[in-house]
Amino acid sequence: MKYPQLGWFWPWLWLAGSGVPLDGGIPALAIVALAASASLPSDPMTIVTLRPQTSAAQSQLTRAQTRFGFQLFAALLPTHTHQNLFISPTSVAIALSMLYNGATGETQRAIAATLEITEISLDDVNQVNAALLQSLQTDSASVHSRLVNSLWADQHLPLQPTFVQRMQADYQARVSLLDFGNSNAVATINQWVKTQTEGRIPQIINQIQADEALFLLNAIYFKGQWATPFDPTQTRDHPFTLPNGQQRSYPFMAQTGTYRYYETPTFQAVSIPYGDGRFSFNIFLPSPTVGLAGFYRELNAENWRQWTQQMERRPGHLFLPRLRLASDVTLNEALQALGMGIAFDRNRANFAQLTPQPAYVSRVKHATLVEVNEEGTTAAGTTAIGLGVRSAALPAAPFTLVVDRPFFCVIQEHRTGTLLFMGAIVNPMAP
Repeated sequence: MKYPQLGWFWPWLWLAGSGVPLDGGIPALAIVALAASASLPSDPMTIVTLRPQTSAAQSQLTRAQTRFGFQLFAALLPTHTHQNLFISPTSVAIALSMLYNGATGETQRAIAATLEITEISLDDVNQVNAALLQSLQTDSASVHSRLVNSLWADQHLPLQPTFVQRMQADYQARVSLLDFGNSNAVATINQWVKTQTEGRIPQIINQIQADEALFLLNAIYFKGQWATPFDPTQTRDHPFTLPNGQQRSYPFMAQTGTYRYYETPTFQAVSIPYGDGRFSFNIFLPSPTVGLAGFYRELNAENWRQWTQQMERRPGHLFLPRLRLASDVTLNEALQALGMGIAFDRNRANFAQLTPQPAYVSRVKHATLVEVNEEGTTAAGTTAIGLGVRSAALPAAPFTLVVDRPFFCVIQEHRTGTLLFMGAIVNPMAP
């Protein structure tokens, strides 16, 4: 029985260190991928009707976003050689898709190339993403998931009406205007992130930079109970080998059952289902002789598809550690390496579809958290894209100036810059 192809859900990838064999030859966890284990749900209320031409675009976009996810992961690896790395490609891709709607010219083409959607129309990208957003709103006894968006703009930044309408209609985005000069703006944005991730990610930005005038945010949340929970009485401490060769003891969960499984000379792979099987926790464990470095050389979207399709149901024993991993990374360099450099260039970026003000991407922040225990998995992710405004200043708020104390003044001729008079006035009516 073949493992079903990925449907709506692009993989969320996490890296948890190199693995070693346990007693009996079952290796410890090394690399984890959380993805859909089935196609669209059978509940007709959760299925969105697409135009005929958009149904084909859904398949195109899913494949494109899967490729983007693996490419982003690979671009981040050089700076995380001996660190945990876990990202939500879905969160990043949705946030960039929102940004894509505001770009034009070479900037828009660069974002399309990075997301690998050059052959898909903007309308199809938006409709498929709208369907994905609706499909991911799941709230059952065993699985709870959601994907939500928001737009936060400085109250003085002019926004293109068409862009705002697309964000609200296709991305169900909350659109809010804030006074970015007020210190409460940061707290307001972070509170939205904290609420949408059930408190797992309390903060995505710690300040608003002087030139930033807008943030596009995505938040994704998943909580799933295992189809068969692990028995807590079977959990035992066991050594886990770290990348530097040192061993550290962690609680390892144990379970015997029948799972979708696949192995090659270079790795073992297993799929552990949540609830009714629509979601699963997929583990890919490189062999001790290959290690993660060797596994990365094989890791790409095409191999991922083939590996998951070849999984078959087999009885087996699982031993894996409880997990609690958190990450907060800036994606600027990775996205520039993938071809989006122009979007970050304050002199060349073009976001005329978003605002008439000259704007550029100032930063892309991404934060994630995952917890795995005997009951199941909780995972959260958020992506914040900050836009800076260049050249033209934002309209200034009215001010009040009461000249009721000593002051300095100058009478200047501006054609030549000549200072005709200057002085310090300490008594305006003195003789």
